[in-house]
Amino acid sequence: MAALRSPPLQLTDHLLGAVEIRRLAAELDLRPTKTLGQNFLLDANTVRRIVAVSGVTAHDVVVEVGPGLGSLTLGLLPAVRRVVAVEIDPRLADLLPRTAARAGGDLEVVTADALRVTGLPGPAPTALVANLPYNVAVPVVLTMLERFPSLERGLVMVQQEVADRLTAAPGSRVYGVPTVKLAWHAAARQAGSVSRTVFWPVPNVSSGLVAFTRCAAPPDADRAGVFAVVDAAFAQRRKTLRAALAGWAGDAATAEAVLRRAGIDPSARGETLTVADFASIAAAR
Repeated sequence: MAALRSPPLQLTDHLLGAVEIRRLAAELDLRPTKTLGQNFLLDANTVRRIVAVSGVTAHDVVVEVGPGLGSLTLGLLPAVRRVVAVEIDPRLADLLPRTAARAGGDLEVVTADALRVTGLPGPAPTALVANLPYNVAVPVVLTMLERFPSLERGLVMVQQEVADRLTAAPGSRVYGVPTVKLAWHAAARQAGSVSRTVFWPVPNVSSGLVAFTRCAAPPDADRAGVFAVVDAAFAQRRKTLRAALAGWAGDAATAEAVLRRAGIDPSARGETLTVADFASIAAAR
């Protein structure tokens, strides 16, 4: 996969470097934890490239989940209309406005677990741009897209393995529940790789960027109903759909009848189907 090659934005030197990141962490007596998935960006050029690749403009209201010490926040503020940063760690949330003041711009910090946020202050967000904690990356992306239909697009940095899963094509060995559920909301693609050396502490895994653009869900489909089929199909992914959907449908014979009404081969497996196929199965029940 190609590394990031987009030209950097013309940002000033207000971005954080390695020395400042460590100084801020020392000020808070902060020791990054795996529990919160804390790996802080040290490299200003990486921040510039992420902002450029995200495609955000001066009209965007960006929600950033897990801003940490503010590396990416400082890159976003001069480029967009407003940044709403959702940070679970109150120490980091309290520090962020002071750090961000050097960049100017409109920043609002929400001290909360992103998975529990049901509303955000101010204008509706139009983009999600974030270096996501690895341990909650998939649920955060799906939750944000579900709860905030105003989100038109996004760019998230995640573990490379997660990036591969989110953007996999049907038939791939890593195609699964996250792929299909993201496809319900948006068209996704890989947008570059990020070296592990630009983080502190250095993670044990590589990182990748996933870009997505909101798209229409399958027509006349119920999200909860479709997702129930997806969950059942991949719970036993080595089985045929006839067998895997037996519990969902009531028994294997009923599952086969539903699949045939939907125009799906009962001997197929879940990893070969598109989100539209799953919607057809749910509608045929």
